[in-house]
Amino acid sequence: MMTDLLTRGVEQVVPKELAEEKLKSGKKLRVYLGIDPTGSHLHVGHAVPLRKLQAFANAGHDVIFLIGSYTAMIGDPTGRDTMREPLTKEQVKKNFETYREQASKILDFSKITIRYNDEWLSKLSGEDIMKIANNFTVQQMLQRDMFKERMKKGDDLSPSEFLYPLMQGYDSVALDVDCEIGGNDQLFNMLCGRKLQKAYGKRDKFVLTTKLIEGVDGRKMSKTYDNCIYLDDEPNDMFGKVMSIKDDLMAVYFECCTDVPMDEVKKILKGKPRDAKARLAAEIVALYHGKSASSGAEMEFNAVFKDRGVPEDIQEVKVRKGQKLIDVLVGEGIVASKSEARRLIEQGGIKKDDEHVASIEALAEKGVYRVGKRKFVKIL
Repeated sequence: MMTDLLTRGVEQVVPKELAEEKLKSGKKLRVYLGIDPTGSHLHVGHAVPLRKLQAFANAGHDVIFLIGSYTAMIGDPTGRDTMREPLTKEQVKKNFETYREQASKILDFSKITIRYNDEWLSKLSGEDIMKIANNFTVQQMLQRDMFKERMKKGDDLSPSEFLYPLMQGYDSVALDVDCEIGGNDQLFNMLCGRKLQKAYGKRDKFVLTTKLIEGVDGRKMSKTYDNCIYLDDEPNDMFGKVMSIKDDLMAVYFECCTDVPMDEVKKILKGKPRDAKARLAAEIVALYHGKSASSGAEMEFNAVFKDRGVPEDIQEVKVRKGQKLIDVLVGEGIVASKSEARRLIEQGGIKKDDEHVASIEALAEKGVYRVGKRKFVKIL
């Protein structure tokens, strides 16, 4: 069990010796994961650290789910090449309501304590903040790649962004934890917390970073790239998205996004790639929608893509004579924009009754249209 806690889905443990020593002691550890609810749509990449937090809870440790009710109003600069727009208290609260609903697909909140960091950060005086900041040098802070890159390009870097890692680090002081969990892109912030705990005479903590999951196209999973597998995707759509990932991503998806034992994963991956990916898709859909929905999604996928059929629940649209196809696709939400519709047509990504739609000026005629890899619409 200890091995899985420190290895499965894990990118780094710093320092590893401390982590092993604490876990071998048999004592209940205080572990936390902090999130800034800057958005409300969670994908399987977000789920990786959530799953690790739940694993510690299942092992009997004292687990805290920290809501960045204060830090979200500053804006985490992690992974940003431009300044993040700060949020209001009302926006943070609204985002967390949806976030909690989706996170409950993974977290058993009966085993987890929820805290909010405005409890202590909002009470810090100017003197307190200066005391925190004096534990670091400007040179140390500028070691962050994103800071160096933005300054090199002459882009703005706000004082609040500069202070963000220190505010997140102070969360560890306030909670006095043995371990902090976060994505690998949070390592700098988490190590700031480790340093501050020592400076304030708190317990020695280790940090555990989880692996980052790439999207269905092999790039960083991001809403911007439209390559996410969201936790609230419908079963059929979720299954289809997993089936579309690149073969070389299957190993890390199995490791980070399923509960299949790793010995079994190795055997699965030695088989046919298509069968391995179908097993992966079935496991992921079952986690978020149940086994019955997973079986139904697999049957639907096979009927449409393996047997070249049409989905049973195909969307039907009535159109007026003379309407352009791209206007209908955008109006019905089948594609996000006219530019996307044009791109799909130019790349041969839209078919009508198995014939490619060749012109962006094409009218919406009666028939079954396949849009991209997984979307279908029947025009009446």
